[in-house]
Amino acid sequence: MLEADDGTVLDARGETIGVATNNVAEYSALIAGLQAALERGVGEVEVVSDSELLVKQMRGEYKVKNEALRDLVEEAEALARRVGKVRYTAVRREHNELADRLVNEALDSAA
Repeated sequence: MLEADDGTVLDARGETIGVATNNVAEYSALIAGLQAALERGVGEVEVVSDSELLVKQMRGEYKVKNEALRDLVEEAEALARRVGKVRYTAVRREHNELADRLVNEALDSAA
C-alpha cells in the first residue's frame, strides 16, 4: 500500500506471485511499492513492514545470506536510490492489518 502523509491511499493491491517463501513475498511487495512511488513521482517514502528481516537487511543491519533474496534486495536497493529518501520501520504484525487483508484477498481470489 502506498499512502500519502495525510493518510490518503495512493495505491493498494494484493497479488499472487506463485509458490514463494514469506521473505520473497515481502521483497516482492517492497519492490512493487517502490515502483508505485516512482511512477507517482514520490521522492520520500517510509516503508512500514512487519518483516523485521526485510527492515534490518534494507537498513544494512543484517547481511543478506540467502542467495534467493540477493537479486531481490539489489533490485529494491536500486529502486530506493531512484526514489530518493527511503526510511524503513518495523511494526508488529497486528499493526499491519491492511497489508494482511490485501494478501488474504489476493490469495482467496487465486483459489
